[in-house]
Amino acid sequence: MPDSAIEAVVFDLDGVIVDSEHVWDAAREALARERGGRWHESAQQAMMGMSSVEWSRYMHDVIGLKDTPEEISSEVVRRLEATYREELPLIDGATEAVARLAEHWPLGLASSSNREIIDLVLELSGLDRVFRVTVSSEEVPRGKPAPDVYLEAARCLGANPERSAAVEDSRNGILSARAAGMRVVAIPNPRFPPGEEALATADVLIPSINELTPETVERNEHPRG
Repeated sequence: MPDSAIEAVVFDLDGVIVDSEHVWDAAREALARERGGRWHESAQQAMMGMSSVEWSRYMHDVIGLKDTPEEISSEVVRRLEATYREELPLIDGATEAVARLAEHWPLGLASSSNREIIDLVLELSGLDRVFRVTVSSEEVPRGKPAPDVYLEAARCLGANPERSAAVEDSRNGILSARAAGMRVVAIPNPRFPPGEEALATADVLIPSINELTPETVERNEHPRG
C-alpha cells in the first residue's frame, strides 16, 4: 500500500463495535415508564448521539422524570453494565476490523457513551489494549453532531483532524466527524438508518464492518471540492 495521507483512525463505539443502540433505548424507556415519565416514539432518535449530560437532562426536562439528571444517568449506566456483563453485544467482525486498522494507524475512540461504559466494553472485549485514546462526549462541551468529541480524540492522538478518518454508523455521528473535518467511513446502522442527507456527506459507504480495511479507509468515493 502506498504511503498513507491518513495519520489516525477514530472509531465510534455504539453501532460500530457494539450493537447497543437498542440496549440504551430499552434501558431508558424502561426507566421512564417505571418512574412515570412521558415516553414517546421519537425519544430514542432525539437522544441518539447526545452526551450523558445532554440525554439525562432530556429525560428530566422532556420525558418528565423527577430524578435529577445525575441520578438518571447513573441508573441507566447501572442497567447497561449489568446487561453487558451478562452478554456483551459485540458486532460480528468488529474486533477483527479494529485489529486490521491498528496494524497501520494509531486508533482512537470517540463515543457518546458514559466513561464507565466505554471502559467496561473495552475491558470485556480486550480492545483496551488496541485503542491509544478514548474520549466520551461527557468529557467535552458538546455531544454529537457537534465535532467536539472527534476533535478531542484527534488532539489526544497528536493527529490533524483533516488527515484522520472516522468510522461511524449514525446520522449525528457522521455529521460530527464531518464537522471535525475528518474523512468519514459510514457503516449505516440497520436499526436506526442515518438517512440519505447524512450519508451523502460520507467519503466511503460500506454495508458491514467486515469490509473495513486499510484500503477502504483510504478510498475516496465522493471527492470534495
